[in-house]
Amino acid sequence: MTTDRRRTALFVLCAGMLMIVLDATIVNVALPSIQTDLHFSHSSLAWVVNGYLITFGGLLLLAGRLGDLVGRRRMFLIGLTVFTLASAACGAAQSQAMLIAARFVQGAGGAMTSAVILGMIVTMFPQPREQAKAIGVYAFVASAGGSIGLLVGGVLTQAINWHWIFFVNLPIGIVTGALSRRLLPNDAGLGLGQGADVLGAALITSALMLGVYAIVKPAPLLGIVSVALLVAFIAREATASSPLMPLRLFRSRNVAGANLIQALSVAGMFGMFFLGALYLRQTLHYSALGIGLAFVPTTLIMGGLSLKYTERLVTRFGARSTLVPGLVLIAGGMIWFARAPIHASYVVDVMPAMVLIGLGAGTCFPSLMTLAMSGATQADAGLASGLVNTTMQVGGALGLAVLASIGSYHAAFLTGGVLVVVALAIGVFVLEGASSMRSSTNQGTVALAEGS
Repeated sequence: MTTDRRRTALFVLCAGMLMIVLDATIVNVALPSIQTDLHFSHSSLAWVVNGYLITFGGLLLLAGRLGDLVGRRRMFLIGLTVFTLASAACGAAQSQAMLIAARFVQGAGGAMTSAVILGMIVTMFPQPREQAKAIGVYAFVASAGGSIGLLVGGVLTQAINWHWIFFVNLPIGIVTGALSRRLLPNDAGLGLGQGADVLGAALITSALMLGVYAIVKPAPLLGIVSVALLVAFIAREATASSPLMPLRLFRSRNVAGANLIQALSVAGMFGMFFLGALYLRQTLHYSALGIGLAFVPTTLIMGGLSLKYTERLVTRFGARSTLVPGLVLIAGGMIWFARAPIHASYVVDVMPAMVLIGLGAGTCFPSLMTLAMSGATQADAGLASGLVNTTMQVGGALGLAVLASIGSYHAAFLTGGVLVVVALAIGVFVLEGASSMRSSTNQGTVALAEGS
């Protein structure tokens, strides 16, 4: 592929990812309108969000591995089709049952689409500097999409009605699908015979879906069952001749550490975005549009860093050295937000937190994804990509469940900051230094280049 064609393909993949990520948060500001129109109770309304999270988080690993086996481009297009059709059903919903059912299907389509994107990116950009830049673009979309979703959801809900937060996906999905067929490399995949671990797939999918359900419900007994299934899955993968998820991925301290850091940091940030929106609405009495605009500094700063500067920092200093200061800034922003009073000033109490979080996330998440993909080969790039997305989604669901259960906004924001501090400790004491990272990255680059 030519350089221009690869760049265009990157933007197409990121457009698909943005559409998926937006739907995780775009619904939040529209929930009061949905509740009024479809007569949801407070408890049943949660399923508009939870239905999406359960299938999305539960199917990511399986979708990523299937992408390696049947072709990542094919999996991306199938998922995009499912997601777009389910979005149409969500927008057209006139009953609670129809909306919730469509959200479950939408989550499945989102998992199939997003699970393979990062794998396609690292195979299209095997050279370290190009790869760091491409991952920076992807990381911006994946991490800033939540705050963009709040803004878009506020605009559409206030200007038209809640149905359009779903209908807006239709033109994006159709155009993205058409361009993907023309631009994305048509990889054949390894074939189902190279890794169709049916038992492993059933175990991990059941474990993740029950686990996410147990988190968002919450349901402790199902959480125990989920852990038992996860243990059974690990035992299966250790002995299977063609495992769904080769455990060698976790022998790398950088891969294992980066995924754990991502789960913890996203847990803090996702909960902060969700509860921060409620704080601005219920305590400071912001409108839906005002809530979206309040998060704009975070989005703009993340975009500026991820798209222009983080790649240079990662190339010059290494992913670990770039990651650690980013986590410090995120933790500082969340702790600053925790001190916001009842009659807070946006300029003094809210905006500084948004700026710090934007600076931190803009340097942190591209570095995390570089580390998490450092052990990927051509054969399992889709699986590694699915793992990255799984830790992001499960971390987000866990953070939302934990922080939402805390009675005070201030205590919840402070708890989110503590989660990021724990992630920082893992970054300092677990991740390997720049020289080891370069060696790992070079090995992965050779493997990807040989498979291209």
